[in-house]
Amino acid sequence: MNRHAIRFTDTWRTPLAPDAVYATLADVTAYPQWWPSFRSVRETGERECEVVIRALLPYELTVRMTLVVEDPAARVLEAALDGDLAGRVRWTVAPDEHHGSAAHFAQHVTVRKAALRRWMPLARPFFHLNHAVAMQAGRRGLAHR
Repeated sequence: MNRHAIRFTDTWRTPLAPDAVYATLADVTAYPQWWPSFRSVRETGERECEVVIRALLPYELTVRMTLVVEDPAARVLEAALDGDLAGRVRWTVAPDEHHGSAAHFAQHVTVRKAALRRWMPLARPFFHLNHAVAMQAGRRGLAHR
């Protein structure tokens, strides 16, 4: 892994039904309504949109998301990312015996935004904290959706 690459994983457990969670995650254009870190989403093509994301740290990321996997039967979503981050993001939603469902998140990206690349070697723990804050806000937003 190069020094500008970063991986994130998370699991959201929720009492919501797996199909409802999948449908909510599949509707990226509605993210700003329930996920505060998504400042805006603008459709740019049939399977593509531009998103602006900002969490705790004072920077915004602008990323083009291109849907590459949309499988409602398996409840899998995957998108290619390009822009301030380049790589992939994937959601897999499954039933959870103790909750209604578990949404598994995996992201592997390379930071391309110049200002962040300079700080990457020292700031990696802060980037992980920033991501954790964004994911926590999303998990809360989904629960209240």
